[in-house]
Amino acid sequence: MSTSSSAPASSTPARDGLGKVALIAIAVGVLAFAVLPLLVPTYQVSILTEILIFAVLAMAVDILAGYTGRTPLCHGAIFGVATYVVVYWSQQGGAPVTGLLLGVAAATLVGAIFGLLAIRTSGVYFLLLTLALGMIVWGVCLRWTSVTGGENGLRGSVRPEMLAGHMPFYYAVFAVVGLITFIMWRFVRSPFGLTLRGIRDSESRMRALGYNVSLHLFLAFTISGFFAGLAGALYAMFNDFVSPSTVALSQSVEGLLMAITGGIGTLFGAFIGAAAIIGLENFVSQYTERWPTVLGLMFILIMIFAPQGVIGRVRDLVRRR
Repeated sequence: MSTSSSAPASSTPARDGLGKVALIAIAVGVLAFAVLPLLVPTYQVSILTEILIFAVLAMAVDILAGYTGRTPLCHGAIFGVATYVVVYWSQQGGAPVTGLLLGVAAATLVGAIFGLLAIRTSGVYFLLLTLALGMIVWGVCLRWTSVTGGENGLRGSVRPEMLAGHMPFYYAVFAVVGLITFIMWRFVRSPFGLTLRGIRDSESRMRALGYNVSLHLFLAFTISGFFAGLAGALYAMFNDFVSPSTVALSQSVEGLLMAITGGIGTLFGAFIGAAAIIGLENFVSQYTERWPTVLGLMFILIMIFAPQGVIGRVRDLVRRR
């Protein structure tokens, strides 16, 4: 009796410690993103805005990679589809709100189509299939010059007048990303999200229990595409420009690396990954043209010393103490 009763007693402080550290980290992160724009120049405000937008993309990737066990290489293309639609609509003189809705809807539709094609595969086959689907989108955007502008891309005026300044736009993005993050956090902790974790851990067991695994994977892919579309729509407002590089493979890889750097299956690690990669890109590129080499070295060090990502490493350290 004494042995069985001591196990919960010893594990409760560990859980409490993790919960306290997580709450403190979230509070510090929110405070940093709220206050930093007031202390830094306009250029750094733009970088902070970009970090918030790409954190949403990385969280969308994490829904599949971290909670479903399917690693995608097409979310940059889904992200870019929303950006293309929003910028194209603004070129036609359409209302910004309508353009944003159309962009998110288009990205969600593309995500649903990709999901229908990809859910029958897993592992490296899933990775390669999603890579190929993303490359198809890139090829269409490159060659359909009458609509996409080809290599020249499209430039529009997406941002409403009330958000024309850097600070108003930043805090608008900050509020929207905060709401999106809360919704995604609730999603992965819902019964549906727990089912996705079960599929990640043992797909055959979930099938034996009577779950429709294919339907859950399809819905997860579609919902993930929806959130990637939200990030793409925000990016259209941020950049007012889109080109084939927006839907290129490098965009998908960058979103995946952000999720890995912060910690796969942590959701909030996306903010750390986005800050690390975008911040390092902008800092190192000021001193050398070989900044991709520095990023590559950083990823190697993370894979060696923190394969579970920054948040995963911190979580392990807290558990040990």
